[in-house]
Amino acid sequence: MDKPWSPQILARWIGILLLVSLVFGSFGEMVVPDQLMVAGNAGATASNILRHETLFRLSLAAYIVEGLCDAALTALLYLLLRPAGRELALVALLMRIVSTAAFAAAEFFYFAALPVLRGAGYLKAFAPEQLNALALLLIRLYGSSGSLPTLFYAVAMILLGRLVFVSGYLPRWLGALLALAGVSVTVGMFAIIVAPDYVSNFFLLPMIVGMLALSLWLLIRGVDERRWNERAAPISP
Repeated sequence: MDKPWSPQILARWIGILLLVSLVFGSFGEMVVPDQLMVAGNAGATASNILRHETLFRLSLAAYIVEGLCDAALTALLYLLLRPAGRELALVALLMRIVSTAAFAAAEFFYFAALPVLRGAGYLKAFAPEQLNALALLLIRLYGSSGSLPTLFYAVAMILLGRLVFVSGYLPRWLGALLALAGVSVTVGMFAIIVAPDYVSNFFLLPMIVGMLALSLWLLIRGVDERRWNERAAPISP
């Protein structure tokens, strides 16, 4: 019977958590915003959020699930890839910790839009149009503040790609794909900061493909356990 910390069990859990994170993250970050947000129209956006409050709350719940998965993935990826390079795996671990924590903080702005629109008593001093504008501003602040944690996440992906590439117990092409995805997201995030009017979301596609490819490979093929054990032996306590 496999030990709980065996590389194959680590691989399976990482594959499952990657899929869950991808599904819930896509729902919270793409599906719901596309249905509720109307660019440049605070009134229409506010109306959509209030009419579909449950959907808005579900998107926040999806963010939370994604964040929990990312936190677990941070530890499990470190354990799986540590034999390929302990120091580099530790740097990637720290990058992902910063990314997950900062993104969780940024989500506060997203959910803060709802109590503003519901009009608590202490907000009666503001006109409805002002509250609508404030809610849209909070949502836009969430989008802007999400750029920094995504940059840390992208750099971590480059490092993880390097570790996979040199590991010997995972395919090199998978490592190259992850590194390429990290570079694409890094460039895209800097472009959003510097010239947001000239950027599309196409740069996120390699990241989605990379996550999906890694997840399916780990679920279906796993790792070369013999090679993993060979590389892990020198660092065993």
